[in-house]
Amino acid sequence: MTPIYATPKDPFHAGPKIIVRSLGGLWRSFGPSLKFFARTEVHVYSFAVAANILISFFPFLVAMLLLCRYVFHWKAAVEVILETVSAYFPSNFGVDFRGYLLEASYQKFSWLSVFLLFFTANGIFTPLEVALNHIWQVKANRSFLRNQIISLGLIFGCGILELASITATTINVTFLKAHFGVNALTANMQAMAFGLCSTPITMLMIFLVYLLLPNCKIDWKRIVPASAVVAVFLEIAKYANIFTWPWLREKLAKDVPPFVQSISIILWAFVATMIVLAGAEWSARVHVQQLDAPPPDITPTQ
Repeated sequence: MTPIYATPKDPFHAGPKIIVRSLGGLWRSFGPSLKFFARTEVHVYSFAVAANILISFFPFLVAMLLLCRYVFHWKAAVEVILETVSAYFPSNFGVDFRGYLLEASYQKFSWLSVFLLFFTANGIFTPLEVALNHIWQVKANRSFLRNQIISLGLIFGCGILELASITATTINVTFLKAHFGVNALTANMQAMAFGLCSTPITMLMIFLVYLLLPNCKIDWKRIVPASAVVAVFLEIAKYANIFTWPWLREKLAKDVPPFVQSISIILWAFVATMIVLAGAEWSARVHVQQLDAPPPDITPTQ
């Protein structure tokens, strides 16, 4: 059966049920999401978002560093940001992101610079809105000006949530160093603390994107489960990126030496966007055909 999706006129149907009584039921529950990955337009949207992430992520990080260094005067938070970047982009990545970020963060501070950096970073939300509107079967996209206003609000909202995550992580790191010193155990505990802090914040960011970016009203209860699952899968994808990077770098260095870093960023941003869009597809789907017949004494729920 072809999945039915919510429309702007009636976007509040119950979400799809997960059938676990048989393999066929599981396939009927998750099959549409897997088929969703094979749709051409999904790849187009994901590559468009990934290209904007390549352009946007450095200005966003610089803006966060400027706020932490000059507004909050919080050196520990700056170090947490730099350590996080080092975890995603290790020393053998080929580009000294830590050094570039440090150099950029020492520029003369001005609120105009921070605003322009955030404005540059909001480009990812233009193709993402089009993709989410397509998933929710919204016929009309926002105007470019309205999209930029919503996108800028989301950027500042995500920035505030990221600062909250940095704050929690910084407190945990300071506590661990004070009580356990600097050693391998402390490093592992810091990584665990960062994961525990970052996953809920990622969930809230995804929730805000799902709720505010589509050009229609959506019941918030429908997107909470998908936001949580997507946040977990993004965390898994992060560690997959870290563990597979040596193999991927060696492969790309042989095939496309000048573009190792840019292709790596676009590739993993593409994977992350596919995960986000799959979560939106799951939220928008309102019916899944049941393969297993219900027991005789239970009335089927439509």
